[in-house]
Amino acid sequence: VMSYGYNPYISEKSPYHGAYLAVVESAAKLVATGAQFSEVYLSFQEYFEKLKKEPSRWGKPMSALLGAFKAQMDLEIAAIGGKDSMSGTFENLDVPPTLISFAVTTEDAKNIVSPEFKAAGHKVVLLAPEYTEAGLPEANSMKAVFAQVTSLMREGKVAAAYTPTYGGVAEAVMKMCFGNGIGFEFADVDLKTVFGYNYGAFVLELTDNTEVGVVLGKTTDAGEIVFGSEKVCLAKLLEVYEGKLESIYPAYTDKDTSALPAFSFECDTVFHAKESFAKPRVLIPVFPGTNCEYDTAKAFRDAGAEPEIFVIKNLSAAAIRESAESFTKKIGESQIVFVPGGFSGGDEPDGSGKFITAFFRSGMVKDAVHELLKNRDGLMGGICNGFQALIKLGLVPYGEIIDTDENCPTLTFNKIGRHQSRLVRTRIASTKSPWLMNTKVGDIYTVAISHGEGRFLASEELALKLAENGCVATQYVDLDGNPTNDILFNPNGSTFAIEGITSPDGRVIGKMGHSERIGSNLYKNVPGDFNIGMFDSAVKYFK
Repeated sequence: VMSYGYNPYISEKSPYHGAYLAVVESAAKLVATGAQFSEVYLSFQEYFEKLKKEPSRWGKPMSALLGAFKAQMDLEIAAIGGKDSMSGTFENLDVPPTLISFAVTTEDAKNIVSPEFKAAGHKVVLLAPEYTEAGLPEANSMKAVFAQVTSLMREGKVAAAYTPTYGGVAEAVMKMCFGNGIGFEFADVDLKTVFGYNYGAFVLELTDNTEVGVVLGKTTDAGEIVFGSEKVCLAKLLEVYEGKLESIYPAYTDKDTSALPAFSFECDTVFHAKESFAKPRVLIPVFPGTNCEYDTAKAFRDAGAEPEIFVIKNLSAAAIRESAESFTKKIGESQIVFVPGGFSGGDEPDGSGKFITAFFRSGMVKDAVHELLKNRDGLMGGICNGFQALIKLGLVPYGEIIDTDENCPTLTFNKIGRHQSRLVRTRIASTKSPWLMNTKVGDIYTVAISHGEGRFLASEELALKLAENGCVATQYVDLDGNPTNDILFNPNGSTFAIEGITSPDGRVIGKMGHSERIGSNLYKNVPGDFNIGMFDSAVKYFK
C-alpha cells in the first residue's frame, strides 16, 4: 500500500502548516485503506524555487522540513527516505513551494478496504480529531481516531473509508458515490462540516448502526446527492468531473455504440502435443524495454510450467549474435516461447516491437521457431508488446514468420491517440486454441490493459475471414457482453472490437490484455473473472 499527501504552500498559514498536513494526509490515506498506523513509514520529496541569496527563499524549505519533523514527532512515525528536488525555477517562474509526503506500509490483503460506497441504506459517519487554535489536528486526539478507525475495520464494521483532504467532506462523498453509482442523502449537518477542512479525519460507510462519530447521512439507490431541498444528479456530476479537461486531453472521443457482431467459433478438438512433459519449459525473452517478464514467469510457474527468463543483449553486434545463438539453442530445449509485454526500444518510431521482430527474423532464430511450431507441436504466445511483435512477424494470424505487407492485419496507435491503462471486459469468440481449452465461447473475462498501440486493424473482409476460421480469439465487450466501438469498453478502437487472435491451428496466440496479471486480492473491489486460464491450458496441452 502506498499513498501520498500533497500540500502546496498555504499562504494564510505557512509552509510549516502545509508540510505538517501533507504528512497527516499521507498517513491518514493509508489508515483509510485498512493499514495499521503503527506500521506506516514516510518518505519526502521537495519542490522549491532556487534559493539564491534571499533569506525568505531559504526559510520556506526550512519551515516545511520543520513542519514535517513536528508531524513525525507528533505521530511517532519515521521517514525512511527522501529526494531533493529544489530546482523549480525557470527564469522568473517559480514552482509553488511544496513538500510531498509519501507513506508506505505492508498489510494483509484481507484487511484492505476500498473507498467507494458499497450499498444503499448504510449509515455514513465522520470521525474527526480535535484541532488546535492554528487549525492543525491535535496529535493525541488524531492518533486515537486512527486507532478507532483501525479497530472498526478489524471488526468488519467499515464497508468503505475515505480521508477528506482539500475538498473536505463534500469531495469525499462525491468520489465515494462515483465508484458504484450509489447516491447519498445528507443528514442535518452544517455547511462548515460539509465543506470545511478535516485533515486527519475519516468518512466511513458502516455496515451496521454502530454509534460513532458524527452522522453525515446515508447511502441511497437514487443516483443523486441530496442536501436538504437541493439535489445533484450523480451522472451529470460525473460528466462535469470527468469532462473538465476533455478539450485538452480527450478521453471519450468515440461515442459510437453501434452493434458489432459477436463472433462464435465452437471447437470440440481435444488439444494435445505429440510429446508429454511433466513441467513444460517456457522460454521468455527479455528485450530492451520489456517489463512484464516476472509476471509472465510467475503465471507459468503457478500453472506448473518451468519458465526461464532470457535477457537479449544488444550492446554490440557480437552480443546480439551471441544472444541469438544461445536463444536458438534454448528454443530447442523448450516447449513454449512467450514474448511478454513492455515497451520495446521505448516504443520505436514507426511501430513498436521492431527490434523484437528483427531478432526473430534472423536465420537461426526463425528456423528454430518454425521447427518448434511445425515439427514439435510447440506453442507460442505474446501479450501487449509481445502481441505487437507476433502480428508484425506474421506468426498471428498465419502461424509462421513471413514478410508482412499492407494487406496483413496490424496493430497501430490507439484511436484516442494516447496510452490507455485500465480494466476492460473481453469475450471468448473461439475455442480453436490449446491456449483457451479452459474456456467456452461466450465466457467473459476482465483483464488489465496498458498500451499506446493496441488498435487492431484489418480490412472488413480479412477480419470476417479470420472469425470464420476461428482465429479471432477474443473481443472487447460492454457491460451487457456485446462487442462495441464505444471507447469506454473498446479502449483502442480495434476493428470489430478484436482483442486477441490466433494462428490457424490455434497454437500461436497474441492478445493485448495482460492476462498474466492475475492473483488473489489483486482486484478486490472490481467484480469479474480475471483468470482466463490460458497458462493452465498451455501446461495441460503437454500433460
